[in-house]
Amino acid sequence: MRSFAALVGFVLLASAAPLATPPPPAAGATFAIAQAPVGALTITVPAMASLGGGPPGSAISRQMGTVTVRDTRSASPNTWAVTVTATAFTTGAGTPAQTIPTTRVSYWSGPATRASGGGSLAPGQPTSAQAQTLTAPRTAFRKISGNAPNRVSWQPTLVISIPTGVATGLYSGRVTHSVS
Repeated sequence: MRSFAALVGFVLLASAAPLATPPPPAAGATFAIAQAPVGALTITVPAMASLGGGPPGSAISRQMGTVTVRDTRSASPNTWAVTVTATAFTTGAGTPAQTIPTTRVSYWSGPATRASGGGSLAPGQPTSAQAQTLTAPRTAFRKISGNAPNRVSWQPTLVISIPTGVATGLYSGRVTHSVS
């Protein structure tokens, strides 16, 4: 299984005034992705995503950037599934008043934005109405049949429902996509 995480951040505002330009997330996650050898299953994800800001009691909904799976394996069948997980989002010391739990974090993959090669592909959550909380690992995308190598990309959306009574600040968490 190959996994990569993206650092995701947003700003929780004390008022409903919009930010002109959201500040970048506090700390970054960096990693290197090498050219995939022949016969490999690989995944690439955005290193960071900034979701903007919002006041307590509101929701933030933003695309995270493009996720791509490349499958050059020749095995029969060469099916795969991408699983997505998340951590809680925290600011400061991460006290209960400074934490937004995964029960308030939803994900939807959306449809493929680019696909090539063979096989039948299925998004985990094709529309916003099918968004799922990230309280447990969720299927983001999968190849359900076929023997040919393929490539698929999608732009998932993360939705944060900001509870009332949480502290203002710059919140960050990790969203991890794994393919196997």
